[in-house]
Amino acid sequence: MSAVIPWLPQGTVYGTLLNFRREFELWTPKMSEAPYKAPPKAPVLYIKTANTFAPNGAAVAVQEEVEVGAALGLVMGDASGQGTDALPRVAGYVLLGDLSLPHASYYRPPMRFRNRDGFLVCGPAMRPIAEAGDPAAMALEVRINETLAQRVQLSTLVRDAATLLAEVNGFMTLQPGDVLMLGTDCLEDGTRPRAKAGDRVQISASGFEPLTHTLIAEKT
Repeated sequence: MSAVIPWLPQGTVYGTLLNFRREFELWTPKMSEAPYKAPPKAPVLYIKTANTFAPNGAAVAVQEEVEVGAALGLVMGDASGQGTDALPRVAGYVLLGDLSLPHASYYRPPMRFRNRDGFLVCGPAMRPIAEAGDPAAMALEVRINETLAQRVQLSTLVRDAATLLAEVNGFMTLQPGDVLMLGTDCLEDGTRPRAKAGDRVQISASGFEPLTHTLIAEKT
């Protein structure tokens, strides 16, 4: 019997900022300030580099508290009939745990906040788009040490999955294997759930096998 190979991205992973209504509204008063002086007109993206990719069940080394962002990723397929009319070329969805160091600003934060080793923990498997249904009907739950820390309703996206994908396709070409995250939501106070070394994190959604990982103390 062959071992099951953990799912990992085969291309570039793009994250999306400010794509939930709660966080967008919290940040709206600041959007007229320098350096941009206006709300963003296009999706605001960032890249999770390959060193961040970690399989389901990973033990991620951290020096301090980290923010836990629960995300649904659109996994791009090829042009051979994959996807739907609304989500062309999307092969399926995957749960992702987007970790970052706490930071106060989205204005060009150093990559070290988001792109430390192991800071993108991947769900155990991609769920084919034909099985999963409409992302707007999905909810993601974050548990830390078995305690519910957050429930993320994908019906509250600023740009739903189809709109986000269409707008991104308008200025760049996503390749087979690339992943586009729909974004991560904040809590009511604008922060995200936090976890530290010794904690166990689980991200779940109906129809998906849960994503689980632990945090361990980084050796100095």
